[in-house]
This record gives sequence, C-alpha cells and structure tokens, in this order.
Amino acid sequence: MAFSTRSYARPYLPGGGLPPAVKNLIIANSAIFLLMWLVAPIGRVFMTWFALVPADVVTRFSVWQLGTYLFLHGGFFHILFNMLALWFVGKDLEDIWGSRRFLQFYFFCGIGAGLFAVIGNYLFGNPLIPTIGASGAIYGILLVCAVMWPDRIIIFYIFPIKLKYFVMILGAIAFFSLRDLNSGVSDIAHL
Repeated sequence: MAFSTRSYARPYLPGGGLPPAVKNLIIANSAIFLLMWLVAPIGRVFMTWFALVPADVVTRFSVWQLGTYLFLHGGFFHILFNMLALWFVGKDLEDIWGSRRFLQFYFFCGIGAGLFAVIGNYLFGNPLIPTIGASGAIYGILLVCAVMWPDRIIIFYIFPIKLKYFVMILGAIAFFSLRDLNSGVSDIAHL
C-alpha cells in the first residue's frame, strides 16, 4: 500500500459530526459539571468520593478515583478548554481508530496520569490534595495527534501554530511548572 493512501497520511479534511465516543465524553463531563455547579451538596459528595486523592487511593484503596476524577472539573474554563481540545483533536483520532480503541487510549492516558499524580504527590507533594479534570487524557490525545499530524496548523488565540510546536509548548509549560506540586494544577498528570 502506498504511503499516501494510508489513513494517517491523508490531509486533514474538516466536516462531519462528532463521533459517538467524543460526543458521549463531552456530554458526560458537561452533565456532571452542571450537576455539581447547580446542586452544591452533590458537588461536595462528588468531590469527596470521586476526586483523585492520592492518600485515599493508597490507604483506603479507593482505586475507582483513578477513573472518576476524569469527569470532575474545577471551573468553567477548566471544562471548556478540556472539552474544546477533546472536540478539536479527539474527533479525528476517533474517526481513524474507531470508538473502542479511542476510548481505550483515552482512559489509558487518564488513568496513567492519575497513577503518576498519586506517585508524584507521595514523593514530592501533598498526598491529601485532590486532583480533578481530564487534562491527562487530553494531553495524551494531543501528543498522538501531534505525532500523526505534526504540521497541522491550529489557531492558538489569534496565532496560527503547527500542532507539533503547540504540544511542545504545552509540555514545556507543564514540565517547568513541576517545581510547585502544590499549586492547585496537577502538572505531573499533564506530563
């Protein structure tokens, strides 16, 4: 098979609707965010039981938190940027890989980021600080898309930038932010 006929070598062609996995992830994240925002007691319960608290995972064996923290977000811009990134790059990846493989990779990255957050907070930070958000899974998807389509141009605010440089900048920001693990942003999960 010629290189140019392979699905990952074809140029980016916008269009079509959202594939089912990306659409369902966006709906689930948005619904949980709205529920937490509109009903404060539910938000507190969700944060207590479903946010990733490294001490709970290790001492109380709350291993479900490694998957549930992906659906909790700390504010409007937190969920907005995560879901926009999922929509922009997750759509193309799911179109190529299919829903099952895409979801496997999404949760592999998200749970892996959660494991690194647990280890990193135990070694260098505070294991009592909760981690929330789908950023670890989103960064994994961004990295794969940057490998598959490195020269794709995206618009970052008003500046056009190649996807490979955008992902490198995000990675550098997360790396250099590691010096403060108690900042409220889980940069170790981003990496």
